[in-house]
Amino acid sequence: ITLQNIKMAHLTQNPAEKERFICIYPAYLNSKKTIAEGRRIPVEKAVENPTCTEMRDVLTAAGFNVLVENKMYTRELNRDVQFRGRVRVQLKREDGSLYLEKFESRKDLMLYVAEMIPKLKTRTQKTGGGDQNAQQGEGGKKGKKKKK
Repeated sequence: ITLQNIKMAHLTQNPAEKERFICIYPAYLNSKKTIAEGRRIPVEKAVENPTCTEMRDVLTAAGFNVLVENKMYTRELNRDVQFRGRVRVQLKREDGSLYLEKFESRKDLMLYVAEMIPKLKTRTQKTGGGDQNAQQGEGGKKGKKKKK
């Protein structure tokens, strides 16, 4: 085995290897994006312009092993710093069991992150009336969804 082969994720069966962590880009959770632009969850559950930092904070708080990488999502047309980055998350342990029992799939993880980002202090304590009202509105919608 050459050193080059060791770095290639598909040759590693071990889910605990960093190359095997799943990748989540902010665009997957962005309510401002269409499915063609990369959104992967329903728009009513998505978050307005999530950042890698917010995603990392939520996942770290949930107890995940998280890495942030300075990568660009291929469908992202905007090259600004706020749209840069992706989060890698360990979904399974070395023996193949789930890292955290309540998250069975990538989709479970994305929905959880999108649900928790609006609850972050950085989102709830923003100054400026317009932003705050928009956030409260989103929170209300989410509450109604849960009650059904």
